[in-house]
Amino acid sequence: MTTEFDPNDSFGVLRVNTFLQNIAYPADNAKVTVSYPQGDIIAEYSANAEGQLPPIRLPAPPLQYSQDNDMPRPFSQYDVTASLQGYEDVSIRNVQVFPDSTAVQNIAFISPDDSIDIPYPVLWGDYPEKIPESEIKKLPFPGNLVVLPEPVIPEFIVVHDGVPSDSSAKNYTLTFKDYINNVASSEIYATWGREALKANILAIISFTLSRVYTEWYRSKGYDFTITSSTAYDQAFFYGRNIFQEIADVTDEVFNLYISKSDIGQPLFTQYCDGRRVKREGWLSQWGSADLAKQGYTAIQILKYYYGYDIVLKEARKVQGIPISFPGVLRVGSRGQNVRVIQSQLNRISNNFPLIPKLSVDGIYGSKTENSVRVFQRVFSLPVTGAVNFPTWYKISDIFNAV
Repeated sequence: MTTEFDPNDSFGVLRVNTFLQNIAYPADNAKVTVSYPQGDIIAEYSANAEGQLPPIRLPAPPLQYSQDNDMPRPFSQYDVTASLQGYEDVSIRNVQVFPDSTAVQNIAFISPDDSIDIPYPVLWGDYPEKIPESEIKKLPFPGNLVVLPEPVIPEFIVVHDGVPSDSSAKNYTLTFKDYINNVASSEIYATWGREALKANILAIISFTLSRVYTEWYRSKGYDFTITSSTAYDQAFFYGRNIFQEIADVTDEVFNLYISKSDIGQPLFTQYCDGRRVKREGWLSQWGSADLAKQGYTAIQILKYYYGYDIVLKEARKVQGIPISFPGVLRVGSRGQNVRVIQSQLNRISNNFPLIPKLSVDGIYGSKTENSVRVFQRVFSLPVTGAVNFPTWYKISDIFNAV
């Protein structure tokens, strides 16, 4: 099917962030060009001190194209190139933009060998079907290969970019949330209802944590956590753009997983598109979008597919993050947790100078609130001035990175 639409009818937003090595080091003054594929230049910008470009409004197909599978292509594609003195140029082809959504393309100047070409998302492309596995894994006896006493959120995921037996495929290491956002942006459409996004992201998280908890591949002698093959695992495309709507949901639920009250492990939550492939007991991606339209909540969608005896559980540990979320901090809060936030924001501000420095006094006053607001704005969080769950862990993420 061809994609024919009036470019004046609907638009999406593209945000580009540039870094040196990782998110901790913004690449200020990087030169970025956005263009039509192999065509005319749309916009040229220089990154600011935080390595960011202003939001770019771009034509996209009508919203209804992404609401059913029997429609023309629901996203438009653009090419992004970036240059910075002292580094090799970065070229990213086919950045995907949906209407009424915010696409986020992060660019790291790490002397890449070649350009990044983003494949179609799974719902539009042609990918191998998932090989069915048991929903609940049989674990080895204690002391064998399962090394985790309980499900945890790992700091990093190592993704093998191919089938497990392909020793020539690259391994990529990235943070847990970056991995979840990449998979969700590759598997589903950001234009779906929020409850559909939440249900799918919870399934992706539980699938991933099952691999982590059971040491599935390492127990077989491999040196990675999971693969990018849809026949074995979940779609992952190195360097692809993600979507802000998906990242917002991930920030909200990343420490939750699907399980049952009588087992300790995350369920191996398999899923399919629900149109070309249908399997009993698997979440249907298109079906979840339809249920959300009917008013189903995320947990109702998950129970519909995985059974009414499932529950959501919280991972007790977040590896790599030293202090668990203490509850919302806001003006009037006092104590050690406020000192932690103040000291971490001060360190982060060395790399992101827009964030004001603070006195580490343990008192959450107007200056701390303002510093939090700036942090939230820089890292695309809802600007509330309060340190809620997503903000606490985003501060921890960036602090660990710097």
